[in-house]
Amino acid sequence: MDLDDILKALANPVRRDILGWLKDPETHFTEQNHAWEDGVCVGRIWERAGLSQSTVSAHMAVLERAGLVTSQRAGQWVLYKRDEKAIAAFLAAMKTDL
Repeated sequence: MDLDDILKALANPVRRDILGWLKDPETHFTEQNHAWEDGVCVGRIWERAGLSQSTVSAHMAVLERAGLVTSQRAGQWVLYKRDEKAIAAFLAAMKTDL
């Protein structure tokens, strides 16, 4: 876990919003063809964010590099979900380090 990468990822309000939406996807996204447990289709994230596909993809790449989300391909779709273990480890590190 690279704390600097995580802090940089969290410095952007859009990425913080995305993490919040992914915490409770059924509340924040329209229905999709896959189970919520598998993740949220990146297209749903684009719709919710109201940003271009390329912008949202760039945000998701930053979150994934920081270890805050994971992705998996399901046919033509890419599904994202939070990495709860990594988020918990980051929060624990912040609690002990600061």
